[in-house]
Amino acid sequence: MRNAQQTKSKAGVSDVVRCVLDWMARAASIAAPLLLRVALALPFLRSGLTKWDGFLSLSPAANFLFEEEFKLHILGRVYDLPAPDVLAFASGSAEIALPILLLLGLATRFSALGLLGMTAVIQLIVPEGWANFHLPWATMAIALIAVGPGRLSLDHLLRQLLVEPRKT
Repeated sequence: MRNAQQTKSKAGVSDVVRCVLDWMARAASIAAPLLLRVALALPFLRSGLTKWDGFLSLSPAANFLFEEEFKLHILGRVYDLPAPDVLAFASGSAEIALPILLLLGLATRFSALGLLGMTAVIQLIVPEGWANFHLPWATMAIALIAVGPGRLSLDHLLRQLLVEPRKT
């Protein structure tokens, strides 16, 4: 009789633990993609905002950085950036557009891929930033590419509106 009660008690505890773990997994599957999108978007958006003096007017400081300060570090050698004005404009534009898309959860995987590519280039320009910045950014981008935008996103809403009704 006592063994049956102990077995029943252990089963009750394991059911509670399983229920809590299932709830945690469901909550995390909703929150994690959104938090990843925000965490990856913010540093790029902040950086992008510093590059502009108005609508489509790149700041002189941004041009100066790309022309004079930023250098590619490849295999122990340092090289000037090719077409620094074009790269400054493209970088400034991408640092605004891609984070906004991420925050909205629109074209999430492509936006994360774009920021992953930018992170790789930034690593070549600022090689000492890999541990504190580039590795976490790359990890978040790869995670978003793997898990997608999550349920709290425009991608999810559009899929529900455009793709799911066709299945019926």
